Parts: sequence; C-alpha cells; structure tokens
Amino acid sequence: MRILGNVSAAAVSILLAAGACGCGKSGEVSGGGRGDAAGGEIVMGVSLLNLSNEFIVLLDEAMKEEAAKLGVRLIVNDGARSAERQVQQIENFLLQDVDAIILNPCELDASSPAVDKSIASGIPIVNVNSQTRSVPTAFVGSRDEESAQIAMQYIADRLGGKGNVLMMQGFMGQTAQIDRERGAQDVLAAHPGLKLLAVQTAEWDRAKAITLMENWIQSFGDDISAVFAQNDEMGMGAVVALEQAGIKEKVVVASVDAIADALDAVKTGRLDATVFQDAQAQGSTAVQTAYKIITGKPFEKQVFIPFQLVTRDNVDAFMR
Repeated sequence: MRILGNVSAAAVSILLAAGACGCGKSGEVSGGGRGDAAGGEIVMGVSLLNLSNEFIVLLDEAMKEEAAKLGVRLIVNDGARSAERQVQQIENFLLQDVDAIILNPCELDASSPAVDKSIASGIPIVNVNSQTRSVPTAFVGSRDEESAQIAMQYIADRLGGKGNVLMMQGFMGQTAQIDRERGAQDVLAAHPGLKLLAVQTAEWDRAKAITLMENWIQSFGDDISAVFAQNDEMGMGAVVALEQAGIKEKVVVASVDAIADALDAVKTGRLDATVFQDAQAQGSTAVQTAYKIITGKPFEKQVFIPFQLVTRDNVDAFMR
C-alpha cells in the first residue's frame, strides 16, 4: 500500500452529479439490503480489465484488502481486455446471485451490455476506474482527462511551449483512452508551438510500446522532442526504445499511473514524469460503495479521486 502525506483514501474528493446522477440513498437501488442484512455472507463479483497490467493488479489488491476488512467474499475474474468476455462474466455472476458486481470496463460501449444486464436483474453494479455508456448504480474513479492535461502541460512547460510531440494511446474505445486523448488535445490546442507528429495505440502494453517507439524513431529521428504515453506501461516501453537508440536524454517522456517501475524510473531520471492515479483509493472505495448499496446505507453515485504530477522533486512521497 502506498502511503502519502497528503493523498489517501481519506482525501478522496466526492463530487455529486446533477439530476439522474445525483446522490443515491438507502432503499433506492434494487438489490440493496441483501447479504448480511439477511444474515448471510456478502458476495461480490468483480470483473477486471486485464490482470497482466500492473495498475489493475494494484486495483485488485486494494479491493481484496478492503473486502477482507468488511468480511466480504470477492469472486474476481480477469476480463483479459475482452468486452465480450466481461459480459459473459457478469452473466455468470448473475446466475450465482451475487449481492453486487464491481466492473472495471474494457470499453465505453462494448462493455455497456454488462451494466444493462446487471441493472435489469436488480443487482447493483459499481464501475471502477473506467466508465461505460450505460449508467451503473455508482462509479468510482478519476477524471482521466485531468491526468492527460497534467502530463501534457508538464511537457509543454519543459519544452517552453515549442517542440514535436508523439502520443501513445491506450486500448481504443476504453474511457481512459478517449478522455486522456481529449485532455491532451486540450493542452496542445492551447500551445500552438507544439506539433503533434503522430498518434497511435500501443494498447496499454509495454512490449507494443517498445515496437511503436522504435518505428517512430526510424520515421522521425531527431525531430522528436517529447512523448506522452497514456499509461506508464507504454511510457516505460518508450523509455526503453529511446535508451536503446541512444537519444533518451534529448526526449521528454511523461506518462500516467505512477506504477512502481515508473516511480523508480522517475527517481533515477530515466522517466521525466508520471501522473499518480490512486489505485488504492479507487479499489477500496469501490468495495465500500458496493457494501453500502448492499446493506441499504447512503452512498454517492459518483466518486472522483484526484490525480497528482510526480517528478524527481517529489517522487519520494509516492514510493511504496
């Protein structure tokens, strides 16, 4: 668990959406008041985006830790980046009559049927870290456009507002990819001296990012001023390729998530910056929210946890 002086689950900022996304209260959600309210064990089904991704592993660990504190049993499935597989997993959870479902969606649209099926069956569903087009019972995560704005603004500041930037996208169609794309483009639009040389997906994957960066180095060479990778796995892949080409010291690289490898790389100067996304707070709050819904307690429909820029100046505060 990462311990910070000024960032923790207790420092979560809770924002209420207006209208239909307002604050849910006990008794308002079908499926509330199950589990221990009926004297039985509370069981939650969890479908995660991809357990080969370090950030998702941290999310999983945080959920399991919180579930143990609450005496809740989790059934955790790996979605393996497949929206179709996640829909099947949710169908299985419904057949098992779990008390609630926590979904870490693969895609904005393609994962939506999983939410629809859960809501139609009267089982509450909490989306964590990423959103779907369909509205779940509750959402716990962060504003992904904010992370990209922070990272791209850091790049703009380092380059003095002038230079050539490459952007590595995440898994296409996932909320994080869409929103981080928008946030980065907002900053680029405010800095006309920054030129976006290329944008391409490496699907959140380090090995694919190495290959993509190698291709970009061949295409653009010394014209590359900076790379923004939408997550740390890709950011570390970019760093490896740039180091192998002997040009890393000429290129600013920033990414998102503050996973252990990225923090170590920031500390040693290999990676210029990462943006801290609090997996601990997201995971624990998702389980807490599902527990409140099940037991008929008041809960927030939307919980947003802020991002923070991490550089060599403050990295020690984020080291696990």
